[in-house]
Amino acid sequence: MWAHLKDSLGNLAPCSIDELAALTRTRLKRMQYRPDVLDGFIAETGLIPASP
Repeated sequence: MWAHLKDSLGNLAPCSIDELAALTRTRLKRMQYRPDVLDGFIAETGLIPASP
């Protein structure tokens, strides 16, 4: 997940730490609405999610 986030921020040039933090929050929020991407991250770990 962090590699995916870093890739999406890699070509940006924020002018301040606050701007970088805002961009990071925005990108993480976008990931929240991409269950296919999140499922892929979990699948790559090889772990089996426990049933509730």
